[in-house]
Amino acid sequence: LKQPPNETTTSVEDALVKAAAIGYPVMMRPSFVLGGAKMEIVYDESSLRTYWEELIIYCTKADVQISEECPILIDKFLQNATEVDVDAISDGNDVYVAGIMEHIEEAGIHSGDSACALPPFSLSKEIIAELEESTTKMALELGVKGLMNVQYAIREGEVFVIEVNPRASRTVPFVSKVTGVPVAKMATKVMLGHTLKELGLEARPVLNHTGVKESVFPWTRFPGVDAVLGPEMKSTGEVMGIDRSFPMAFAKSQLGAGTSIPVAGTAFLSVKPEDKAHLEEVARGLSDIGFNLIATSGTAREIRKFQIPVEVIKKVSEGRPNVVDAMIDDRVHLIINTPSGKKPRQDEISIRTNAVQRNVPLVTTMRGAKAFIEAIRKMKENSGPLKVEALQVFHS
Repeated sequence: LKQPPNETTTSVEDALVKAAAIGYPVMMRPSFVLGGAKMEIVYDESSLRTYWEELIIYCTKADVQISEECPILIDKFLQNATEVDVDAISDGNDVYVAGIMEHIEEAGIHSGDSACALPPFSLSKEIIAELEESTTKMALELGVKGLMNVQYAIREGEVFVIEVNPRASRTVPFVSKVTGVPVAKMATKVMLGHTLKELGLEARPVLNHTGVKESVFPWTRFPGVDAVLGPEMKSTGEVMGIDRSFPMAFAKSQLGAGTSIPVAGTAFLSVKPEDKAHLEEVARGLSDIGFNLIATSGTAREIRKFQIPVEVIKKVSEGRPNVVDAMIDDRVHLIINTPSGKKPRQDEISIRTNAVQRNVPLVTTMRGAKAFIEAIRKMKENSGPLKVEALQVFHS
């Protein structure tokens, strides 16, 4: 089993040495928190020093002393990786893999904030088999009796173990609803002495449908807050969409979370340099389903390399009329805007906060943008009202 290179540390001097040895960027987090509190991607020595200063303030307020018992964790951050959650039940002899969930947002977004699909929508059969085998090995080696959750990252066909938790995860109710198996109830029976064979849990049910969990965010309650995702959890609830296909399940999850899905109009694109590799697929996808494209000069220049029509619009800092003016005039119906790093530019923040205030659909990751395009395409193909069915219909 592979892990990203990792270390523990108790001082800033030691952290600088170990982070340099691992190689930036690194993911840093306290070992004693939940919900990704004070979890951050650190890109260089300067940002590590700044992070440590903030960490000391946080620990002082929390009345926690950084020590060998409460160290700070440093992990190599795997860029452009796909994250996967796996929930399983072990009785000490056998393991039931209850659900393998592929995150829609890339690794680096807190698992509680990322949308995820069950079953996976893009993983190969070989990768899925490896995830099942790795989960089974760890559950038996750790002597787990009851529930276990594993978080993996997959990059360029390699599977890395991010963390293992011998407990229930927030995804258990979602897995239960999608599969029709009362996972928490079965795990409780195992903890009370029953075996998986006695409970009839030997193989995961074959699903002819897909469930998508989407997170709900409180952006509208905090005007001016930047609606961008990261390692620290920000969501305050969850919804679920279920359908025969992944795109329609994703569409339902977005609607359930309060995000409208435009099937036509104008899409604004502005992406960070690292996301330019995915720009052609996203821009062409939007153009093919009938959207007009507008973009800031840098992004527009890249889009035109692919012979895709796009109109250039000014950044907020470049004067008027700019993209925010276009939003005010209701000329923007979808925004794809990926943040540029730890300290996003004021232009980006202005775009995202205005999108939230005006209820313009906002997508901040390229994987999310691709899923959004597939959902729009499927909705246009169906062209009728969304079909609503009870969970029992899917489970039967």
